[in-house]
Amino acid sequence: MPQNEYIEQHVKQHGKRLDHDERKRKREAREVHKISYQAQKLTGWKGKQFAKKRYAEKVAMKKRIRAHEQSKVKGGSKPLDENGDALPTYLLDREQTNTAKAISSSIKQKRLEKADKFSVPLPKVRGISEEEMFKVVKTGKSKSKSWKRMITKHTFVGEGFTRRPVKTERIIRPSALRQKKANVTHPELGVTVFLPILSVKKNPQSPMYTQLGVLTKGTIIEVNVSELGMVTAGGKVVWGKYAQITNEPDRDGCVNAVLLV
Repeated sequence: MPQNEYIEQHVKQHGKRLDHDERKRKREAREVHKISYQAQKLTGWKGKQFAKKRYAEKVAMKKRIRAHEQSKVKGGSKPLDENGDALPTYLLDREQTNTAKAISSSIKQKRLEKADKFSVPLPKVRGISEEEMFKVVKTGKSKSKSWKRMITKHTFVGEGFTRRPVKTERIIRPSALRQKKANVTHPELGVTVFLPILSVKKNPQSPMYTQLGVLTKGTIIEVNVSELGMVTAGGKVVWGKYAQITNEPDRDGCVNAVLLV
């Protein structure tokens, strides 16, 4: 292993913190305040270098915005040669469309495709507070320590899941609230099948709940659809597909989901 890749190796072996994504988002949100503070406080040579760097960034941003605005400018090529002379008659019919940097059109198209691909039955769900999600577990001889939490919602854990030692396990996922299968409904065929869950793709409440495998209303899960006999255009059998949970598993005692076709 190269000498400078010890962080990557540690992440591979031990994983990331549960709140890694949230901390990263907050750090990026604080960045603008840091830039504003530096712009006001830096003086002398450092201030000049900082102003020069910010000016270059703003120029680049304006160029990008201008390119986006001009992206819809399309039309036929002007009937002039490179030298400025008029084009011959037989070349006038050759219409070569000018597309002025079609950056934004391709980006918009990709966004539309992505939004269409992942349009879900429940776009908005009710927020769940930490007090509702976690129950404080008192530990110690006199029950004075309260650093442990127990999840009160249904969860999904993988096949080879092993609990951490009791002394180091901070978040407890009760065995009685673990789900392995879900009632998945195919929206076009109108059939409901009891399928095994493969993984939790995204929980809309928090990235930490996604990593813990918490199953709440609106969560996107991956299910094994090999029993349905679905095939791709190339003739290959589809193994896993995404589905969205449409009920509240902690109230109903089961997981109901709609397949995202």
